[in-house]
Amino acid sequence: MSYNMYMLFAKAKTDFLEYLEIEQNRSQKTIANYDHYLTRLIDFAGDITVKDIDAEMIRKWRLWLNRLGSNTADELQKTTQNYHLIALRSFLKFCSKRDIPALPPEKIELAKTVRKQVTFLNSEEVVRLLQAPDINTLGGLRDRAILELLFSSGLRVSELVGLDRDHINLKRREFMVRGKGQKDRPIFISTIAAEWIQHYLDKRTDTTKPLFIRYSGTKQIDLTGNFHRLTSRSVQRLVARYALLAGITKHVSPHTLRHSYATDLLMNGADLRAVQSLLGHSNISTTQIYTHVTDPHLKSVHEKFHRKP
Repeated sequence: MSYNMYMLFAKAKTDFLEYLEIEQNRSQKTIANYDHYLTRLIDFAGDITVKDIDAEMIRKWRLWLNRLGSNTADELQKTTQNYHLIALRSFLKFCSKRDIPALPPEKIELAKTVRKQVTFLNSEEVVRLLQAPDINTLGGLRDRAILELLFSSGLRVSELVGLDRDHINLKRREFMVRGKGQKDRPIFISTIAAEWIQHYLDKRTDTTKPLFIRYSGTKQIDLTGNFHRLTSRSVQRLVARYALLAGITKHVSPHTLRHSYATDLLMNGADLRAVQSLLGHSNISTTQIYTHVTDPHLKSVHEKFHRKP
């Protein structure tokens, strides 16, 4: 495919999204996000050519983004603004590969952000949360299995709701999951988590393929007679509800259980590289948010190994 220096950004954007789908094998969600972020540049600048995207335009676009509100706030968060810039950098790298005259991607610097403090549950809070569902009902049994699996595995909520019955091996207590960036990683679960999932499956009388399905609402069953798969939003709501029932005052989400999983590993002696692999982080810097766990150990390491005067 040949390109010229006056190629319209909208056309190049379409080619870029197709490149993500076909050559990069990125997920449809990722492609939709990149489309959304790059369309914001068209909303700001109009029907421009790729060559029009220069440092001054990006400066003005960043100012526009900084003043752009969302559904929940008057301004976009810095992290959200950075997502727009990351998408644009990826697009400019694509242009470089296709010999489309464009601004070098390294010219775009991300905004500095303040990393949020990680929220996690202590062992006593974890026990209270896990015991909150009413296991005398099928829905409650499902929810107990979900909570046990989240804490035992460190799964992202999107990964959890995507599981089918035949994905998970309860005898070996391990399976593979495809996470962010279409990367596969092994998942290991505890005996207790496997037992609760088995209890839940033993009580089910349906043949629906998804591991976790809906039992409430007006649209539980689809046109083929199968139950609908539980959604990420539903899992977020049920985790928050059980946290309230357990008397936990801090905000609790499925990601809180992922943080709690990582914290538990580190507190019991796991090294940061191993936790990075178990969580599926592509960069160790992402795993380093757990310094609240590793920092207290530094003093004991210093006292044990540093030469005394």
